Amino acid sequence: MTKLKTAQTMKPATAAKKLGVLLEATPAEFQEGVVSRDELDALQAAPPAWLADLRRNGPHPRQVVAVKLGVSNSGLARGGVTGPLTTAEIDAIKAEEPEWLKRERSVQAEVRKEAQRLKQRQAS
Repeated sequence: MTKLKTAQTMKPATAAKKLGVLLEATPAEFQEGVVSRDELDALQAAPPAWLADLRRNGPHPRQVVAVKLGVSNSGLARGGVTGPLTTAEIDAIKAEEPEWLKRERSVQAEVRKEAQRLKQRQAS
C-alpha cells in the first residue's frame, strides 16, 4: 500500500516571514488560512498586487528594515528602532543619516570584514 503525499503547510506567520512581509499588513484571508509550499512558491513566482505593494512600500518587518539600512537587528534596537517601518520612513532615516546609523553601519562593515577574513583563513 502506498501512502499519498500530503501537501506541506505552514502557518501564515511563517509564510509572511519567508515572503519578507509583515503579517499584520497582509490581507485577512492570508492571515486566517494556512499556506502550502506550492502556494508559497506561486506567491514568490508571481506576486499578487497586495504582496508587490507590501514589498515596495511596507510596512516592513524588522529584519527587512535592518537589511535596507545596512545594519543588524541589534543595531536597530540600539538605534531606537523597535517596530516596523515603511519605505518612506526608511528613506527618511537614510537621508537624515543619524549618528547611530553611521556607527551601526561601520560596526556591520567590521563584522563582514572579519567574517571574510575568517573564511579566507579557513580556505587556506
